[in-house]
Amino acid sequence: MSGGKRLGLGTFGIYTFDFEHQPAAMIRDSVRELEELGWRALWIPELLGRDAFSHAGYLLSSTERLSVVNGIARIWSREARWTYGAALLLADAYPGRHILGLGFGGQPRPGVKPVAAMSAYLDELDAPDTPNPRPGIPIRRLLAAYGPRMPELARERADGAQTYHVNVAHTAQAREILGPDAFLAVEHAVLFETDPGRARTLAREHLHGYLNTPYNLAKFRRLGYTDDDFSGGGSDRLVDDLVFWGDPDTVVRKLRGHAEAGADHVAVQVIGVGPGDSALPHWRLLADALLPDETGEPGATR
Repeated sequence: MSGGKRLGLGTFGIYTFDFEHQPAAMIRDSVRELEELGWRALWIPELLGRDAFSHAGYLLSSTERLSVVNGIARIWSREARWTYGAALLLADAYPGRHILGLGFGGQPRPGVKPVAAMSAYLDELDAPDTPNPRPGIPIRRLLAAYGPRMPELARERADGAQTYHVNVAHTAQAREILGPDAFLAVEHAVLFETDPGRARTLAREHLHGYLNTPYNLAKFRRLGYTDDDFSGGGSDRLVDDLVFWGDPDTVVRKLRGHAEAGADHVAVQVIGVGPGDSALPHWRLLADALLPDETGEPGATR
């Protein structure tokens, strides 16, 4: 596939789990404000109960311009034919605004090789016989990819790759594997807290689940971290690399490091927000700091 750099998401977007805890009316009001603030892309996971495609469809129906990216729709949650049908309808109903992000998740499957499983899933995804109308703008897709073989598959069989909880060094490595044309999106967690002790305590709470699952630990080892980094809730080095904390200027500077390392798009996940609460105050702050004005200069006030 080609055309990855033309996904139109902007350099920065929003990634959030928050909508899993909020009623539909609150979600609708939030995404409409995100759109008015100038955000061009919203990323949603599939983890805590909301179905990837009904969730994406609701967000798309509540907005007019915002792109919605599944980050990710889990391939083990549904057969490829149903993924294809859902993505086809969203591509037809909202031309150019839905991006299908695919990846693993849930319970590990011993003996299953991720690249082989994803390749087989894509084969099924690309071969359905369906009466459903074809959209004017084809389905666009990304693969959750770490390395080194999954990014190669993303380069060959998708518009590009998306990564989650990686450091800036990994972004540079991923760009090298993907080459210059494939799209690369990077999620990164941020926390607006300047006290080091409190910031790292909150960051460790966020990272706890990731430091207790084998496939995440394997990913972190590939990034150069060791068992010493995983003990005690995570070393300061690991925590500081995976959660950018501090004052807004510090956080923004570190986020731009991913773009400088080769990311086309950085999806910013604000953490430290209680279940059911809104991250909108933080999203407003980030909009002022990250989104360009009409001249393309960052830091404008809308």
